[in-house]
Amino acid sequence: MQLIADLPQGAALAWLLGAALAGGLARGFSGFGAALIFVPLASVALGPRAAAPLMLLLDLLAIILLTPPAWALADRPQVGALALGAAAGTPLGAAILLRADPLALRWGVAAAILALLGLLVSGWRFHGRPTLPATIGVGLAGGVLGGVAMVSGPPVMAYLLGQPGDARSVRASFALFLAAGGVLAGITFAATGLLTWALLPPFLVAMPAYGLGTWLGSRMFGLASERSFRLGCYGMIALAALLGLPLWDGLLR
Repeated sequence: MQLIADLPQGAALAWLLGAALAGGLARGFSGFGAALIFVPLASVALGPRAAAPLMLLLDLLAIILLTPPAWALADRPQVGALALGAAAGTPLGAAILLRADPLALRWGVAAAILALLGLLVSGWRFHGRPTLPATIGVGLAGGVLGGVAMVSGPPVMAYLLGQPGDARSVRASFALFLAAGGVLAGITFAATGLLTWALLPPFLVAMPAYGLGTWLGSRMFGLASERSFRLGCYGMIALAALLGLPLWDGLLR
């Protein structure tokens, strides 16, 4: 069958399985970091133009499950403004993903992920007044990053955490934004030809590993302190970005 013939093999298979398992672990025990880990590693196997839409497909079930409870607690007007910005930014990011040289894009994705990791590690938070233009601007930035590599979360999370409000509302707003961003990314990837049936074979390979990683990560939650888990995620994100650099292709393939 053609489907079997198109399944990743050899080193590409190993990279894809490792990316899916590590991304799932991060998703399961911390709720973030899956794309930051998966996209640079999967890009080694498939290239960034396949890695980003594949990440969207892998996380679709989590988005579906987390959105209904988030709807009731989220600051929906603010999420709407963020989504408005993302609606403008996501096609720009997808255009970069579609037109940029794949090798240059891998360097750019790794650099962007390391920069976003620096933002997360620094603990920086937006402490200005959450005006409508600022909110749309943050959504725009998140949309561009989401269109390129499905990593729209860090700037939006830093923006939301700097505002007054309880943690449950912030988490709900973030989850609702990610759901909106996923819908926008799906529409954009489909319209630009990035979401195709060619993703089915790697999806069938990666989904069990991603599911296993998510389950293991959720089981690990509570076995150590939150600080330890966050440091573990930061370490995996940094390692994924560094291993995804084209610099190592001759040694690691």
